[in-house]
Amino acid sequence: MMKGTVTAVLAGVALLSACGGSQQETAETTDAVAELVALFNDHWERSLELNPLSATSIGDYRYNDRLANTVSAEYRDARHTLDETALQRLLEIDREALEYQDQLSYDMFRILREQSLEGEQFPSHLQPMNQFYLFPNTFVRLGSGSAQHPFATVKDYEDFLSRADDFAAWVDQAIENMKEGAAQGIVQPRVLMQKVVPQLESQIVDSAEDSGFWMPVENMPAEFSDADRERLAAAYREAIENTIIPAFRRLNNFIGDEHLAATRESYGLLDLPNGDDWYAYMVKVRTTTDLTPEEIHQIGLDEVARIHEEMRGVMDEVGFEGTLEEFFEYMNTDDQFFYDEPDQLIQGYRDMSDHVGGLARKLFDIEPKTDFEVRRVEPFREQSASGGSYQSGTMDGSRPGIFYANAYNIKARPKWAMESLYLHEAIPGHHFQIALQQEADYLPMFRRFARFTAYSEGWGLYAETLGKEIGVYTDPYQYFGALNAELWRSIRLVVDTGIHAMGWTRQEVLDYMYANSAVAEARAVSEAERFMAIPGQALAYKIGQLKISEIRSKAEERLGDNFDVIAFHREILKDGPMPLSMLEAKLDRWVDSQL
Repeated sequence: MMKGTVTAVLAGVALLSACGGSQQETAETTDAVAELVALFNDHWERSLELNPLSATSIGDYRYNDRLANTVSAEYRDARHTLDETALQRLLEIDREALEYQDQLSYDMFRILREQSLEGEQFPSHLQPMNQFYLFPNTFVRLGSGSAQHPFATVKDYEDFLSRADDFAAWVDQAIENMKEGAAQGIVQPRVLMQKVVPQLESQIVDSAEDSGFWMPVENMPAEFSDADRERLAAAYREAIENTIIPAFRRLNNFIGDEHLAATRESYGLLDLPNGDDWYAYMVKVRTTTDLTPEEIHQIGLDEVARIHEEMRGVMDEVGFEGTLEEFFEYMNTDDQFFYDEPDQLIQGYRDMSDHVGGLARKLFDIEPKTDFEVRRVEPFREQSASGGSYQSGTMDGSRPGIFYANAYNIKARPKWAMESLYLHEAIPGHHFQIALQQEADYLPMFRRFARFTAYSEGWGLYAETLGKEIGVYTDPYQYFGALNAELWRSIRLVVDTGIHAMGWTRQEVLDYMYANSAVAEARAVSEAERFMAIPGQALAYKIGQLKISEIRSKAEERLGDNFDVIAFHREILKDGPMPLSMLEAKLDRWVDSQL
């Protein structure tokens, strides 16, 4: 599993020998790297065993017969022990004896373990679900055959039946946790949990055949024997009707009959016990910076004002006479900017693939081997889902990445938003970056799957800013769409901090959105409630993009005519995600090597 790291070890030893390092220095470096490799191997393997669904998602199917009960005390204890032991082992390794790349790995591994341990003081397990991150929805996609769990062999089918039992255990534990959370005053906003109920209700059906979990039975491979087909169909009927649907019913009844009354009328972390520290922790983790909520709030206000001025330039270009607010209204209501049917929107994104992929070669000399496909967000979750999202494929490319586009309320999904969203989610954004990361077999496995949100989402937004360089945004309305998307990420800085650090209400958030952007009500509501559900995540986009753009500007200034944007992008991407300060130091080092 650690082929990339072992290769790096051997290469490092060869390099030391070629450079004439002393035998003692070589031995010390070899020992330190060997210890690091062993640590990374051990932690990775135990992490996969502890998190079977993570293993499935990367194409490692050894644990496909189980789901982790991630909200249980036993799971939290096991994760704590794993992180604490790994951190102790890491600190016993001589960092100074390592080569540069291994020092990067050392530092990232340390940050991840320390953040995990620090986060244990905040009881997220007592509010284990919301309308945006709802594990039962993940289980639906898993069991319908549209997500990571494969349904190609008899064993695959049997594995999922085992997972169904684990899901029922997760549901019962989540219910117990929410009861404890209510007793301690640690509950979700009521407006969020009200949106959970219809998502759960959609899975409570009368028979197995009416359930999405029956789809693998309908799509059973033709090569299965008649005996296996009959046995598995009966087993799935039993599991769906007597385990899965009852679990959804128990959870739905608990939330509707009991828990909603215990949820809160307020909206931000500020209103929970230790909420200030909880939000500060989330800001630090999501942005990988030391910026305070107040500083981020002001950055957002400044960016909103700047982007409004650029939008006025688009208004002049298209000859629109009126105020910016009137232009927003025009962009949100004129029929020319909207499709009539959801399928037209999805096909529009599919049509972009070859065109944008070819144009991207102007700025990139690397591209992933893994393919991707565009899918519509499933109806059972589309009302609460974001406008677009990306689900990564497997590292061997056997399962493609997926760009999920939301077609709910088609008149809230303007055509002018499409190019920037495609650049963000697909090429050269998330699919491009994440697939390249996963395919980088010279990196330790934990780095091939690390998620530093400010880097990843910052890259996605930076990818949007490349539109004119790549050769899209030739239509001024599409460029307006790019500006509106960037504006939206700036607004997020204002409203996320507003909700969680300054006590803003849901209506204050919506009012700010309507006054400052071209956003339809359906999207404004889903986005506002998303910020409530996942504090701090919305900050990562703009903070990350600003830092990447700053790093590029600094490199352009220092290198002048020798600046090569293709080489710059290769350097940004080749080592995978990392904290922004580490990324800046790495690129400074790269620029130094070019001088």
